Amino acid sequence: MTDRTPDESAAATKRAGTATAAESKTGEAAATRSKSRKVAPEQVLQRVVFPRGEDPLDVRALYIDEPQTGTTTVVSRRSIKVPAHSKISLASYFNAFPASYWKRWTKVDEVVLRLKVKGAGRLDVYRSKANGDSVHLEGAPVASPKSWTWLEFRVSLKPFEDGGWIWFDLFTNDSALEVDEAAWTTDVELPRQRVVVGTTTIRPADCVVALQTLGEDPEVMAVVEKVVVADQGGQKIRDTEGFELAAERLGDKLQVIEQANIGGSGGFTRVMYEGVHNSDAEQVLLMDDDIALEPDGVLRANAFARAASHPVIVGGHMLNLQARSRLHSMGEVVDVGVGIWRPAPGAVTDYDFAKTPLRKSKKLHKRIDANYNGWWMCLFPREVIENSGLPLPLFIKFDDSEYSLRAGAHGYPTVTLPGAAVWHMPWTDKNDATDWTAYFHTRNRLVMAALHSPEEVRQVLVKQGLKLTLRHLLSMEYSTVAVQQKAIEDFLAGPGELFDSLRTARPDVLELRKDYDDAKTLPSAREFPPPSADPIMAEGLLKPPVNPAVIAARASKALLHNLKEPDQAAGERPQLNIPADSARWFLLGALDSATVSNADGSGVSFRRRDPEEFRRLGLRALANYRKLAREWPRLREVYRAALPELTSPESWKQVFDEK
Repeated sequence: MTDRTPDESAAATKRAGTATAAESKTGEAAATRSKSRKVAPEQVLQRVVFPRGEDPLDVRALYIDEPQTGTTTVVSRRSIKVPAHSKISLASYFNAFPASYWKRWTKVDEVVLRLKVKGAGRLDVYRSKANGDSVHLEGAPVASPKSWTWLEFRVSLKPFEDGGWIWFDLFTNDSALEVDEAAWTTDVELPRQRVVVGTTTIRPADCVVALQTLGEDPEVMAVVEKVVVADQGGQKIRDTEGFELAAERLGDKLQVIEQANIGGSGGFTRVMYEGVHNSDAEQVLLMDDDIALEPDGVLRANAFARAASHPVIVGGHMLNLQARSRLHSMGEVVDVGVGIWRPAPGAVTDYDFAKTPLRKSKKLHKRIDANYNGWWMCLFPREVIENSGLPLPLFIKFDDSEYSLRAGAHGYPTVTLPGAAVWHMPWTDKNDATDWTAYFHTRNRLVMAALHSPEEVRQVLVKQGLKLTLRHLLSMEYSTVAVQQKAIEDFLAGPGELFDSLRTARPDVLELRKDYDDAKTLPSAREFPPPSADPIMAEGLLKPPVNPAVIAARASKALLHNLKEPDQAAGERPQLNIPADSARWFLLGALDSATVSNADGSGVSFRRRDPEEFRRLGLRALANYRKLAREWPRLREVYRAALPELTSPESWKQVFDEK
């Protein structure tokens, strides 16, 4: 498209007004085009960005939808060149505009696509419906072979209540087409707000890389007031390779606070505390240390919070760090009826954009409503923290879910925003339901349920707890049951020791587990004698029982087997080598011993059946769950009464001041 004369521009504006009025009658969005100058940074809602030079190839599908990967030349993070005789789409995870979220939660009612183009070709703007159907809004030829020309397309957000994205496609014939500085913007005047970005680290090498990436983009750093690192690891981040480069990029905005390891809740609370009490920033953004960062997510979360019609917590998606083109978590909710989190209704998990692009999916277009977001990436307006308090002293696990429930009760919902995301190791590759963290899963779930769940949740907690205990015992996971019982007993003791437990709980749990065989790992099954049983033996036991009668029969048989004395030889030589995904109670419950791989494949443990420990832990669990059911009403009142003190800045400051 060439530059227009003033008369031609006026005519185009008049035609645009006619189209807008006509299409508004049918409830469709209207798209128009005209000349434009670069928009002010504070009115940019979402920049169009492209892969970084060091990104792996599978990341490309998150930025550009190409018929054949590599068709487009990425000139810079903001600029691409589409060669002749090509067609690409920007209906990609990071570059399509998630219109339904902006319609639902913000005061923006129209989004404006502004971009620079040079060359020849065609640009088409599309939107999708909640069911995934695509709608063409407007197309325009581009003919500006020698100079950059600004284009503008306006799209109403009126039809996006239930879902839908907006994007644009590019098409070339005999000439190449370049695009630069494209962005989804607004004419609504948004307040300027700065953000404190913070993390807590025990993995300094990963954290250094994330800090370097954060400091790459001047526009990102322009909205960042301070970068707080609560350094809690044995190896200090200042002594880690690459820290000097990170510090150089972040300059005097970087603040490293070295403190004792008081867990994720202690580290993230320190960031919140510094953000609210020692800065003037209007927002605090938390992110994990072991992530790969898309820096534009900081700008998107910041813009969304500034545009929100009412203060909201803005969470980011989790992408799979091991398979970079996959969306691991699209949105989550806490089910207070059972006291646990799960995928939000309609949310898609483990979606691979390299296999099925956004525009070809029917699953990713409906708006997903979450009520909590993990702190791999999560932004809080200052008002939310000031009125809801600081996190609970839980060390790790459930601090994020409890906080969103508490903030929600104060009138601050959580929104999980597509396109604002980090790459993180998926929890499916962790043993955190059976290793030392099982203590915090159990205790902190009870704390959250006591604070936010209806009283009848105790029936679910007791029933699920006893069933889970039996499964662990049949699987010869005695250390897991031991730490879970300690967790219940510590919960029953009340909230008075929670702050002290920030420093003592983890060492105590590690000490408790050290003598259990299932807690000891070696690099490989080759460290043990070869299995004594025929591997074919496992085939008949691997099929999971489904029918309730069959489940009961298998469980009864396994229970009787575990009360008998084991074969003495099995204590020296495993009967089978069992991979992690096959380590189920209905297989292990029929054995006397086995080596079992870790979830991430990094090692194996040699599990041995112990009838005496089976009985002891089983009776202890029965007594604890009986007491939990009896005292649940009283405990709910005790924990709720303690909440203000547990979450106050004064209480946390005492923790931070301890050496």
